[in-house]
Amino acid sequence: MDRKEMQNTRLYLLATFLVLVLTAYLFVLYDVQVIHYEQYAAQAVRSIVRTEKVEASRGIITDRNGRPLVSNRSTYNLTFDAALLAPEDDSNEAILRLVQLCQEEGVAWSDSLPISRQAPYYYTVDRMDGQQKKYFLSYLKSLDSCKEDLGQYLLRHPEAVSTPEPEEAQSPEELTPEKKAAALLDRLTAADLTADLLTESGITPARLMGAMRKKLGIPEDYSLTQVRMVLGVQYELSIRKLGNYEAYVLAQDIDTPFISLLSDGNYAGAKVTLSSVREYETTYAAHILGYVGSISIEDDYPSLKEKGYDYDDLIGRDGAELAFEDYLKGKDGYRVVSTNNEGKITGEYYSTEPVPGNTVELTIDLDFQAQVENFLAETVTRLDADGDERRGAGAAVVQVGTGEVLALASYPSYDLSTWREDFAALNADPHNPMYNRATQNGYPPGSTLKPFTAAAALLSGVTTLTEKIRDTGHWSYPGDEGGVGFNCWKRSGHGYQNVTQAITNSCNYYFGEMGFRMHMDGLREYLVQFGLGEKTGIEIPESAGRLPENPRGEDQAPWAAWGQSTQLYTPLQLANYVATLVSGGKHCKAHLLKTAKTYDNSGVIAVGDSTPVNTVDISDDYLQAIKKGMKGLVEGTLSPYFRNCIVSAGAKTGTSQIHSDKKNDGVFICFAPYDDPEIAVAIAIERADAGAALASTAVNILNAYFAPEQGDSSATGENQLLP
Repeated sequence: MDRKEMQNTRLYLLATFLVLVLTAYLFVLYDVQVIHYEQYAAQAVRSIVRTEKVEASRGIITDRNGRPLVSNRSTYNLTFDAALLAPEDDSNEAILRLVQLCQEEGVAWSDSLPISRQAPYYYTVDRMDGQQKKYFLSYLKSLDSCKEDLGQYLLRHPEAVSTPEPEEAQSPEELTPEKKAAALLDRLTAADLTADLLTESGITPARLMGAMRKKLGIPEDYSLTQVRMVLGVQYELSIRKLGNYEAYVLAQDIDTPFISLLSDGNYAGAKVTLSSVREYETTYAAHILGYVGSISIEDDYPSLKEKGYDYDDLIGRDGAELAFEDYLKGKDGYRVVSTNNEGKITGEYYSTEPVPGNTVELTIDLDFQAQVENFLAETVTRLDADGDERRGAGAAVVQVGTGEVLALASYPSYDLSTWREDFAALNADPHNPMYNRATQNGYPPGSTLKPFTAAAALLSGVTTLTEKIRDTGHWSYPGDEGGVGFNCWKRSGHGYQNVTQAITNSCNYYFGEMGFRMHMDGLREYLVQFGLGEKTGIEIPESAGRLPENPRGEDQAPWAAWGQSTQLYTPLQLANYVATLVSGGKHCKAHLLKTAKTYDNSGVIAVGDSTPVNTVDISDDYLQAIKKGMKGLVEGTLSPYFRNCIVSAGAKTGTSQIHSDKKNDGVFICFAPYDDPEIAVAIAIERADAGAALASTAVNILNAYFAPEQGDSSATGENQLLP
């Protein structure tokens, strides 16, 4: 073979080899892209494109010294995600295995399908909130048989639909029965949905379970109990698809042994996720701190979804948790996870790191808050010892000149760490321990309003510091001596009284005369300037109280001026009015926010607003006369209580005359120190009979503030975070 032939042979062999390689390559491409396209496509999707949300921890809440009040505890949740199932996995079987494991290990799982879990099966629709009903109604409409039954029922009972028919709708004569049924079904809302409506329409629990079972292809050999288990989870997955969110938290706060069982058993669709739960570091301040709960229809979920919330997220429901939700909510992160064809994770990385929520620092001091709550509870317990009744009470302590709330107590109270377990009992308790009497319950102020009336009378010019009014024991309208009016508490009268003496002696006659001179309009004008009869601005739920009014044809101003008539104010409003008065007229919003900082304390997001809302121009002469009157009470009638007070103070008692057949409410206000006031205190106890009964409690509060116990948080500077 010559050289040329040898060269040609090599070229032929090389060409043949290339053709074979190309043929093999084309065959592999054909096999992957045509013969086994679906299998490899599904595997590729599962292996490459998988994005998971990484939950950000909620911000912590501290007191003014940085001591944690509410923090987070790391925990693990069991999530069922249908996207993790392989093509050969049966979702019903996977769900049943997982739920049976929970049942065997005593792990509680959640599902909101409104059918009882045990036979005989019945509806629990009437226990659902608005959001749950909305999703359940949407689910019913997705089942053809149920949709038809509902439509036929509404044709027979159109009154079951509460939503009015739109004006532009066609007249009933122009509609076919099918269109009428569809129109009625469109107008049926979650509020209309009841167990009775479903049953009467023929959609019994058994019928609904049958329709769901057929749609989901649940095997015939499953028992009814097993069917109900599977349906609950399948229902949860279905309603999450409405929000394009497939993962479902089946069980929360699972322990390590249970996690091991999940790993060893290779449970399809199951995933353990890291989460956190709120940890309450104190049993005090429950009404201030509040709690978190599930998202409901009232929260406008579509708008929350735009802010990054998912259907399973928790949101502030009360107190500081609700008020500072925007600060406390963290920013969730996302990670891309790669898995193999068996669903095992082969790699992951963060595409967006989660950012924890901000730290919210409140104005309260934990130790002082605890002492105020204890003093209030001890006083009420002592009063309740008469055996006649159980009382409620509220107390507020406000910093003069800033509006910062230093303590806020309501009795009876409850424990935030166990409130969910205790909810039935708390809800059934007629004394409503979850109700915040310090900010939401209005009390007639009684004589605690007299220092205000003194200021208003002086400012409006209806009296002077030197004018003395003769108290004869019975006040009546001028020209009607001995007629319609009221008696002073001292029936023989106090004789001649100036403004200072009238406060010290709590002279009803004097202040009734001031009310008569000012008229109701003038009185109300100054009440508003001192923040009474309107919300204080505190961030948690509160009542606006109620200003006094004249009934038609009557003049109630003489009664309103010494705290009677129809007016009602909360303990916080009373404390804030006293703070406004003794500051020289600086009326600030009451507030709980000290600062909001980034989770790592590297930056300040917000600070509490101590800017005065308005200023009442009280001259120093007027203020000293009023304060002197309040000090006179401390040094006189109340001296047995205040002899142990470590700081000079001014005070005023009040008796709220509520019903002739019941004991009167007791109200008490005070401030300290006398010369340079720092705090204002208000206490109200239901049916305490007299405000003087609260004086010892007020003294204890003042002593606790100005001489804190050794070793408490007062030794720690503000804005420091304690471990």
